[in-house]
Amino acid sequence: MAETAAIGAPRAAYPLDALALGARSIEAARLTALGPAARLAFRGREAAIQAAGEAFGVALPREANRRHTADGRHALWLGPDEWMLLAPGADPAPLFAAIEAATAGLPHALVDVSARSVTIEVAGPKAAYVLNQGNPLDLSIEAFPVGSATRTLFHKAEIVLSRIAPDIFHVDVWRSFAPYVWQMLEDGRRELA
Repeated sequence: MAETAAIGAPRAAYPLDALALGARSIEAARLTALGPAARLAFRGREAAIQAAGEAFGVALPREANRRHTADGRHALWLGPDEWMLLAPGADPAPLFAAIEAATAGLPHALVDVSARSVTIEVAGPKAAYVLNQGNPLDLSIEAFPVGSATRTLFHKAEIVLSRIAPDIFHVDVWRSFAPYVWQMLEDGRRELA
């Protein structure tokens, strides 16, 4: 029986599974297709920000390009009034309802974008090197420290890039671009084989 994710998509049908099975084992930079996640795009004014964070269980970052994490959930600051709320393996419906209830009557927008994107983990001592094959950001630990998150480009695809640990990055990419991004990451790893 196929594993079924909490958000209803059969795990076997996850868009990167076939590519992940064929990935070469290169310890210097490993690629992993992470499972489904609840993804909520939140935009709000000052009054709604705290209420949304409390309902989600993670304080929304107030500093540009930062990621806050608590109990396996993540809040990423993407713009002056824009956050991505991620809860791996969670059903988005109860999260959506809780945030809507907490922000009722406050100026905000909340959209369930769970089916839009997938996450690829790039991990290992050469992870930043592989990412820099298609991204111009300075990914040194000083310039892009743990807890950083930003919307950027990887080759021709828009991504949300986060640094989870010194040698671990998450690449959130739209499903339609995921195979392309995966292949470009694989191409970047070729020099390491």
